[in-house]
Amino acid sequence: MEQKPRESFGSRLGFILVSAGCAIGIGNVWKFPYVAGQNGGAIFVLFYLAFLVIMGIPLLTMELSIGRGSGRTIVEGYKLLEKKNSKWHLHGWVCIAGCCLLMMYYTTVAGWMVAYAWKFITGSFDNVGKEAVAAKFSDLLANPAEMLIFMGITVVAGFIVLSFGVKKGLERVNKVMMIGLLGLILVLAVKSLTLKNAGDGVMFYLRPDINNVRQTGLIKVIVAAMNQAFFTLSLGIASIEVFGSYMSKEYAITGEAIRICVLDTMVAIMSGLIIFPACFSFGIEPSEGPSLIFITLPCIFTDMPGGRLWGALFFIFMTFASFSTVIAVFENIVGSAIDNFGWSRKKSVLINGIIMLIGSIPCVLGYNVLKNVHIIGNRDILDSEDFIVSSILLPAGALVFLFFCLSKHGWGVENYLKEVNTGKGIKMSPKLIGFFKFVLPVLIILLFVSGIVNAFLGK
Repeated sequence: MEQKPRESFGSRLGFILVSAGCAIGIGNVWKFPYVAGQNGGAIFVLFYLAFLVIMGIPLLTMELSIGRGSGRTIVEGYKLLEKKNSKWHLHGWVCIAGCCLLMMYYTTVAGWMVAYAWKFITGSFDNVGKEAVAAKFSDLLANPAEMLIFMGITVVAGFIVLSFGVKKGLERVNKVMMIGLLGLILVLAVKSLTLKNAGDGVMFYLRPDINNVRQTGLIKVIVAAMNQAFFTLSLGIASIEVFGSYMSKEYAITGEAIRICVLDTMVAIMSGLIIFPACFSFGIEPSEGPSLIFITLPCIFTDMPGGRLWGALFFIFMTFASFSTVIAVFENIVGSAIDNFGWSRKKSVLINGIIMLIGSIPCVLGYNVLKNVHIIGNRDILDSEDFIVSSILLPAGALVFLFFCLSKHGWGVENYLKEVNTGKGIKMSPKLIGFFKFVLPVLIILLFVSGIVNAFLGK
């Protein structure tokens, strides 16, 4: 099939912000701060940063190298780089399926963010008590029409952005959102840190707590940090590989990967500086997951002077965080169809937009019409889809990328190092290859096994 001329980013900043936007997501806000606070504060953060360096950055360079080295999305990328008669490209189809499955439930959660931003902007939470705040989230989940509307807005808006192309659509919109996101998070953090008793929340969050580590267990703290460092970048389903295919050769990939991780980590840490000071100021126990975002924090905003404004700003921030991921992963799906089937961008956007709209409906209905449907164990539709992506496809896919880049049966070490070190900036040392070959796979397998065990046997 004759390949069409390749689109590319208009600037280095555009590439970094779009790639970081793919990594920065809802988990940065509702998981990282809570897990850090419960696992020794600054001690957890130090372990997290260490694993980000020894796991996250190397694996990120491998995905980006495959993309830039081939100039194609994952299936065609594998085909161009793999040896004759090998079948690495079959994993590319698994990656595309994984991106589709991820979006089938992520768009529902992103729709919740849009819904809450709208509710705060329009005053739906004005003069509402704590019990009524909790009821609003339950009412949203029980209302399939409302959830379908906001999920639909998210999906349609995402594909409309991509219809304008990589530079004029994806890059332009993501630049605005990411700059807005970083600005909002600074404003919200400053506001939270000026609240009464804010210092107690910061101490809980970031103070090195040896006693907490002893009670939790050092091994569990380390595993929690390793999990967070790996899953924060969503590596393993080629969600970021596509942006490597749009990169220039001007800068070495390692330095760009570090910049992406710094932005991702900054948002995660700053989120805690919003959440914990606010929780401690208003005497509310911080929790993890949806209840933190949709019950705990709205309760705080309703008690806070000017809470309508601060609540609206927070959920606009969350909308930016989730939507940046949505359009980034959608681009992978759209770009893959362009590469694999020779479609025009408009055709790919239209067909994939319809597929994602339909595919996202079961997750929406899983909280109301299909609430008694359990696919894997006792998990509802969203949790089942999340389990498949997070506990199976991501770690297994990371192993495939690792072996492809380092094995003589795949792309090979020499080709990987040549690509990752092309351009100006920080280089990947060949001395690290032994660690990548013999230690990194063990760490990923440990994550994979611990995720499966915890999922079925509990922590």
